[in-house]
Amino acid sequence: MSSVNSPPRKNWSVVARTSDRIGHRYTEQGLLTQALTHRSAGATHNERLEFLGDALVNLIVAETLYTRWPKADEGALTRARAELVRESALASIARELDLGSVLTLGPGEMKSGGHRRDSILADALEAVIASIYLDAGFAACRDVILPWFDALLAGLPAPNKVGKDAKTRLQEWLQGRQKPLPLYSLLEESGDDHAKQFLIACTLTEPPLVTQGEGGSRRAAEQVAAEAALQALKADD
Repeated sequence: MSSVNSPPRKNWSVVARTSDRIGHRYTEQGLLTQALTHRSAGATHNERLEFLGDALVNLIVAETLYTRWPKADEGALTRARAELVRESALASIARELDLGSVLTLGPGEMKSGGHRRDSILADALEAVIASIYLDAGFAACRDVILPWFDALLAGLPAPNKVGKDAKTRLQEWLQGRQKPLPLYSLLEESGDDHAKQFLIACTLTEPPLVTQGEGGSRRAAEQVAAEAALQALKADD
């Protein structure tokens, strides 16, 4: 019998099939089981693995871009990495691997459709990446996960055409006119822990302007507010 601190046991055939889809045969299958266990399901879950996987995927993607784009500057590399490791991109890879069907979730998350939520899928993918690293080392981890990003890498524009996000474009617009930088403030936070919504204000002092943005994270809401500010500035320019 598993202890209270052990992740729920999965059917061996389910673990084996998932391992095949991922492209890695585990020496320690418990790592994969833990990577696919959400915190709502018990005391032993995938949050620590997610923490490690986040660092690993950023490093592996950064290393790949650095090698493939030898003439790209830091800004282009940073924007391309952000595009590849954003939540929705990781969630799309998790769906291709069908991770949602094998996640272990608590009753509340199961009822609310947690296996389809981008945040949970992206976190699970990062946890899986960490589990491969702990099981087989960095080189094996890199070899396994890089093919997952092939389509996303191929879809990137040329290094000098990688788009800047709204906050960066707003900052550059203001700096180019020697204006003060914007201030972002949280107006409202609502929703359950698994489905938070944030309302952010973007405030400019010169020219005086306040716009708002809403999103599933503070960062996403800030981008929406910054884009609204840019559109308002361009309309008056």
